[in-house]
Amino acid sequence: MKAIVIEKFGGPESLVIKEVPQPEPAPGYVVIRVKAFGVNHAEMHMRKGEWAEWVPISGIECVGTVSACPGGEFAEGTPVATVMGGLGRTVSGSYAQFTKARVSNVVPLGPAASKLPWDQLGAIPESYATAWTCLFRNLELSEGQKLLIRGGTSAFGRAAINLAVHAGVHVIATTRNVEDRAAGLIALGVEKVVKEEHNLSEQLPEKFDAILELVGNSTILDSLKMVRRGGRVCLAGFLGGLAPIPDFNPLLQMASGVHFSFFGSFAFGAPEFPLSDVPLQDVVEMAASGELNVKPWKVFKFEDIGEAHRLMENNEAQGKMVVLVD
Repeated sequence: MKAIVIEKFGGPESLVIKEVPQPEPAPGYVVIRVKAFGVNHAEMHMRKGEWAEWVPISGIECVGTVSACPGGEFAEGTPVATVMGGLGRTVSGSYAQFTKARVSNVVPLGPAASKLPWDQLGAIPESYATAWTCLFRNLELSEGQKLLIRGGTSAFGRAAINLAVHAGVHVIATTRNVEDRAAGLIALGVEKVVKEEHNLSEQLPEKFDAILELVGNSTILDSLKMVRRGGRVCLAGFLGGLAPIPDFNPLLQMASGVHFSFFGSFAFGAPEFPLSDVPLQDVVEMAASGELNVKPWKVFKFEDIGEAHRLMENNEAQGKMVVLVD
């Protein structure tokens, strides 16, 4: 089969298409014929050698059809999605024509999947599974609450906006480029767009019920100042880089009564975070009925993976990027 391989650590040119052996069926695993996969920041850091775990074939998510399933959990030809479970980190990932994923990290896309093209289905798994978990598990959002999303124009941010607005949540989002990107966020249902700054708490005196922090360690202390007593902050992204929080002292830097949590999608498939807990089939159905707009920002051919990584590395992407696999 053809696979996109990290030939060496470096820029987008480090990703090279090669012929490699197709994954062998094994009990407890599903071999998937990959139809499309999303492009994620984690894969950029793996390509650059900045991630602790990586394998030559990157890719942490995909959609496709079941090619083989020795355990019988899925019938051959079933449209499925897979996220994490070591993909691209400890086992060969989804940047390939076929991949092999743990049964616990595979879910059926449901009957509505036939109503959507593969590029739209490919925009769903990682972004929507993670966004749903952060919003409705970590942040425990409910209708009528006020949510701030820092990093709203990212693929993750847009998925979170879609889900939160659909649930009746009042959303304010930040972006570094208000002039060019505010209109797109307003179109998604955001009530107000604010320029992303490290001292945002000084610009927004209001208190929020919840904050989804996607910029990361560089702004998390500022976010903790902006929620009400009993409010929640969930750190789930690192758009601002991977540098640690310097000299974080909760006794001095956290407000009393504020809930702070973290969620990393690498937990999907663990007993505490079964992928089946996430209603991805509902997301597919809402997308198929027009309730959610899951269209990717840009779709690439397999051989154009380098261009997708270049746009991501230069912060030029304005939403989810998806690669179609022949």
